[in-house]
Amino acid sequence: MEDASAIKQKMFHFFMAVARRCGAEILDGKAVTLADRLLYALGNFFVFGPLKNVLGLSRVRVAYTAGAAIGPDLFRFYRSIGINLKQLYGQTETCAYVCLQPDGEIKFDSVGKPAPGVEVKIADNGEILVKGPMLLREYYKRPDATAEAINADGYFMTGDAGLFDDDGHLKIIDRAKDVGRLVNGAMFAPNFIENKLKFFPFVKEAVAFGDGREMVCAFINIDIGAVGNWAERRGIAYSGYTDLAAKAEVYGLIQESIEQVNSELLGEGVLADSQIHRFLILHKELDPDDDELTRTRKVRRGFVAEKYAVLIDALYSGRDSQFIETAVKFEDGRQGKVAADLAIRNLKVFGTAGREAS
Repeated sequence: MEDASAIKQKMFHFFMAVARRCGAEILDGKAVTLADRLLYALGNFFVFGPLKNVLGLSRVRVAYTAGAAIGPDLFRFYRSIGINLKQLYGQTETCAYVCLQPDGEIKFDSVGKPAPGVEVKIADNGEILVKGPMLLREYYKRPDATAEAINADGYFMTGDAGLFDDDGHLKIIDRAKDVGRLVNGAMFAPNFIENKLKFFPFVKEAVAFGDGREMVCAFINIDIGAVGNWAERRGIAYSGYTDLAAKAEVYGLIQESIEQVNSELLGEGVLADSQIHRFLILHKELDPDDDELTRTRKVRRGFVAEKYAVLIDALYSGRDSQFIETAVKFEDGRQGKVAADLAIRNLKVFGTAGREAS
């Protein structure tokens, strides 16, 4: 839109505001005012229709997303412009899908309700167990693998961890092998927390710690592009990633995002105790060249915990800051070091009664 005329830009932003306000409700057949319905129809003619055509989605009646969770903003965007996007959950062993979002019951953080004839239950360790006529009978010539995957009661052990909300919708929270416990026995699902954080445009990477500990703490990598633009609009000068990440204003920005996640975790039942108590912003971006991420940009949690053990110790020992010097590899093959004194901040956490606890 940056190359469009001023009139087109204003029209786009006006009608997208209309879409955000009532687009999903119209798609779900819910009641909206006549004025909003008329404005949405105009928006569909001038903006949404051409936009869907450019995306190749003009004739799509329903679309599904599965696998890794997409951000709520992206999900809302597609539904707001009239694309009936839904989330589902399934595996090869379950013949496509286990859960699916029914029309009119779309939630951004769930994969819907179990399909008819499918039984889904949650094991004591949080693992999702599935049973139904669509389930595989066995792995071909692999009785050992079959015995490992299907328990004595005939349930397929998916390897994913999840929970049901009050409306019977399944939420995928992590891989079962990655789910841990706080010292009080509460469930700790690091990927679920990290994904919630990364849905914010200012957070590029997050690493949560808490297994076997009394509370959850986190490392944050800011998105240099998004935070840099935010800083420039406010006249905040910076010389690079390390300088920007250390700014008090940036810490305040990230703190707001994390505390919003904490308020959301309060409503997640067994994960309510996984609210983040303390955080710091890393002085460098996690990088595959430094072995901190895989080539598909997944955090190598064990390696990061070992490499930055001094920072984890600082988070859990109550310090306000911690100096660190880290070796880095540059794209041209050179090696160097990045040093910084990292600030550590406490966060609001919320009690089970919805009150701010600390």
